[in-house]
Amino acid sequence: MDFDALKAQFASGYKHTETEKLKGIISSQLTQMLRLNKSRMNYLDKFQQMIDEYNAGSRNVEIFFADLVEFAQELNIEDKRAISENLAEEELAIFDLLTKPDITLTEKEKLEIKKVAKELLSTLKQEKLVLDWRRRQQTKAAVKVAIEDILDRLPDSYSTEAYQRKCQEVYQHVYECYSEAGRSIYTTAA
Repeated sequence: MDFDALKAQFASGYKHTETEKLKGIISSQLTQMLRLNKSRMNYLDKFQQMIDEYNAGSRNVEIFFADLVEFAQELNIEDKRAISENLAEEELAIFDLLTKPDITLTEKEKLEIKKVAKELLSTLKQEKLVLDWRRRQQTKAAVKVAIEDILDRLPDSYSTEAYQRKCQEVYQHVYECYSEAGRSIYTTAA
């Protein structure tokens, strides 16, 4: 997104039109980002709050546009976070599920979790996510057991309750995002 061009268009006079265009672009980008990684919900909440405040009249169009530009820049940084974390987008989704919210970790523990996320996806894709895996109880159970076994390698900073919650969250994510062998929201998004 060329922010300087956006600001120039905005300054040329059609402020409400340019604001609506930018809002639409952000909405589209945010929808795609959330589809790939549901832990980004805080961005949707922030975006909705900005829109609500603007609609309520507590922000004029200039302030709203400036806030949208700043928010779009935040989204661009988040969109590139997988690269900066040295993870694929689908690995980042698992990593975020395992580390958010409110789990305090050292850098060493974060590296361990990245390895766990990569290993989990690799194992699931190669061995467990077979054709129609979601339709048979046996294959669903095999996926669940694989998740529990691999997540058992999480650092000791995870309590038993946190481990169980993370196993359930990761299983739910895998169930929703990986329809069968070789097919997922990540393969159709690429």
